[in-house]
Amino acid sequence: MNRIFSGIQPTGNLHLGNYLGAIRNWVKLQKDYDCIFCVVDLHAITLPQDPAQLKAATREVTAAYIASGIDPEACILFNQSTVSGHAELAWILGCLTPLGWLNRMTQFKEKAGKQREEAGLGLYAYPALMAADILLYKGTHVPVGEDQKQHLELARDLAGAFNRRYGVEFFPLPEPQIFGAATRVMSLRDGTKKMSKSDASDQSRINLTDGPEAIAQKVKRAKTDPGNLPEDLKGLEGRPEAENLLGIYAALTDKTMEQAVAEFAGQQFSAFKPRLADVAVSVMGPIGTEMKRLMADPGYVDGILRRGAERANAIAAPHLREVFDIVGFLRP
Repeated sequence: MNRIFSGIQPTGNLHLGNYLGAIRNWVKLQKDYDCIFCVVDLHAITLPQDPAQLKAATREVTAAYIASGIDPEACILFNQSTVSGHAELAWILGCLTPLGWLNRMTQFKEKAGKQREEAGLGLYAYPALMAADILLYKGTHVPVGEDQKQHLELARDLAGAFNRRYGVEFFPLPEPQIFGAATRVMSLRDGTKKMSKSDASDQSRINLTDGPEAIAQKVKRAKTDPGNLPEDLKGLEGRPEAENLLGIYAALTDKTMEQAVAEFAGQQFSAFKPRLADVAVSVMGPIGTEMKRLMADPGYVDGILRRGAERANAIAAPHLREVFDIVGFLRP
């Protein structure tokens, strides 16, 4: 069976964009793929983290996976730092990575900003670790968003570079797992900006931990424009807030954008928003409730991560031993 690997950083405040853009799609993959889902805490420390908050956020992301429908028995669910092979393979791949390849990575430039000279090596070498995450399990497919496509290309390049350097066909070249039209969820306060957990305004996003009342209030307060909802898709041009809210409705109801537009054609936002709020509460409310229940039992969550790490390591360790042998490391 083809193998999926993917993960989310434990930096807290997972929101509707994370659910519609990634986690919901992962749930659908469980039946058809051998799935490994990770809480990538090694990636998280490429930027400063409070240790206590990092531990809490790791449990929160794990709870979000489970509450959203990921089955920890059918899939492998663990946190990255518990399998040392990630860091070990990242070093080996890093030794094969030309600096020119890393210099082309746009995400480093975006995250480092004007402080590039002060940025840590981890942030710069992040793509090599991401490649190791996938290749350690010989992952064949990776669900990726627009911001990760470049990193997946590097993973493919590094798999090929390793195979060529040592004259083997060891690592597969992982393929992007493409879904239908991507659900790009924008801020509820500004339809031109992506919904983000780093936005200072909590009203800009629906958090996975929000209760029904908070979800409904955020939808009702979401920014709109003065016009009625459009009659067709062309009418969404230049109306980012209308496009965003209709897109969220379409995604939550498993409808196409054309169907969503047709359903509310010509209506006022005052008629549409209550319907969107009801749908958002019906889908997201149970997730938040289950997350809170799980987070109230950290021992249970930790047990899932511990068992997941054992299962992950059972796959990773033999692969890493083969890599060591191919590279020429003596293991007396």
